[in-house]
Amino acid sequence: MTATSFGLILAGVLLNATAQLLLKAGTNALGVITPTAANVLPLAGAIATNPHFLGGFACYGISVLIWILALSRVPVGIAYPMLSIGYVVNALAAWYLFGEALTGGRWLGIGLVIIGVYLLARS
Repeated sequence: MTATSFGLILAGVLLNATAQLLLKAGTNALGVITPTAANVLPLAGAIATNPHFLGGFACYGISVLIWILALSRVPVGIAYPMLSIGYVVNALAAWYLFGEALTGGRWLGIGLVIIGVYLLARS
């Protein structure tokens, strides 16, 4: 895998992870979301005007474009498992930004993901 290919994959993964974190920040601002017939329009308006949600949607859109570029260079059997890097990024960022727990099992999972991505990237 070339440096350009890996860079595209990494950029796509990081944008996707950023999108998830922005969506979580948006849900933190709105609270528990329970759509009903009575609140569907106000809820849609609140989501459509919340900067965290808008940023998350933008990151998703850009990540799709970058992912298409990556898939034009790398077999999907190599590229797709690399999305696992997002699990590592999100677990660490959620711990740092939102105070989510990082238990021993999660650390073990993070280590296994890192080993797996390393083995894939070498092949």
